[in-house]
Amino acid sequence: MSDPETIFKACGDATRLRILALLQGNELCVCEIEAALSLSQPNASRSLAILKNAGIIQSRKQAQWAYYKISDEFFAQYPALCTALEKICADLPTTKTDKDTLKRLRETRPCEKM
Repeated sequence: MSDPETIFKACGDATRLRILALLQGNELCVCEIEAALSLSQPNASRSLAILKNAGIIQSRKQAQWAYYKISDEFFAQYPALCTALEKICADLPTTKTDKDTLKRLRETRPCEKM
């Protein structure tokens, strides 16, 4: 698990906070994150790598797809911080729009076809 300085640095970016907002209670394929936030593949990968290296998120591979979620270890070690991040992410001006976009994408295009 990362030290607090690394964790806070990882959370100090609007794109990474938007990703965390989408991951609240969800496991998402990288293609869903890219599409919902209109991110390029390199930008999404860079942001996800920073969050993963900080221990905030975890990933798993299934076939050629990578799925991300909030790390179980992070949640267990920092429950109060997870609660605070959840509140911060919920209050972002982009969160509702991002979640609505994700919902529409999931209804119209399965992950494998994005």
